[in-house]
Amino acid sequence: MKRSLLFTVAFGLAALLGTTSCTSNNATQAEVKTQQEIKLGGSSSTHTAIKLLGEAYAIQNQNVKFTFLPKGQSGSGIAGVKQGLRDVAGVSRKLKLDEDDGSINYKQLATDGLVVATHPSVKGISNLTTQQLKAIYSGAVTNWQELGGPNEEIIVLDRPEDESAKRLLRKHYLGKELKNAPKAAIMRYEPELINALQNTPYSIGTFSLAYTISNKLPVNRLSLNNIEPTQANIKSGKYSMVRSIGVVWNKKPSEITQKYLDFAFSKKGAEILNNSGFVPSTDK
Repeated sequence: MKRSLLFTVAFGLAALLGTTSCTSNNATQAEVKTQQEIKLGGSSSTHTAIKLLGEAYAIQNQNVKFTFLPKGQSGSGIAGVKQGLRDVAGVSRKLKLDEDDGSINYKQLATDGLVVATHPSVKGISNLTTQQLKAIYSGAVTNWQELGGPNEEIIVLDRPEDESAKRLLRKHYLGKELKNAPKAAIMRYEPELINALQNTPYSIGTFSLAYTISNKLPVNRLSLNNIEPTQANIKSGKYSMVRSIGVVWNKKPSEITQKYLDFAFSKKGAEILNNSGFVPSTDK
């Protein structure tokens, strides 16, 4: 009798636990099914800012799933939003006239300084003048010793002419007519250049200041004409080589996309960007 009673109680308890476990699994599956997706993409130079905000928002909103699409160029990001392939795209420039067809919105989110940096092996150089930059990027000077550094060949890591980093480097320092160094290695995407610079002794390149700050990159950030690449100098206008970090989205976004955008342009969003090395836009 006692054995029968014990068996009945044990069986009932197991059934109850099984029901609870099943209910929990069903609830988890239901939560997954109710997750809403936001597809983010855009240019490689804006990817860090867009991803930072997406990850921060997702932590606070478990019902949102972010899909970070492969990095590309601003033009492809804009086209992706128009085609419905992306909900939000990061762009490093304003819309061109032929891109602004009335179906999408653009707003500047922040600015990001472009830092000229070298591999840590380049000792003795902390500042470059405009003329020295021209000499390096044209190949007129090919040894660091000529500039006060080590007796080693300068490895120039450059970007294509249509990329924001090269356009701004020409605008503020190199000029339109300067010919590129014959031995310069052209890196199509910014992450490629950053990786190459960290792994190539005696190299120099231009890329995101915010990325160096947020990732604590062990590189030499150079002053240009004795002006340091800092957030404070960007805000004051002393450091002029900056690019805009903007976002593009459909004029009729989904409710969940609009909530993410509200977060991105909020004080909390600005705080996240500021702590990661960007200068949030004051145009809210």
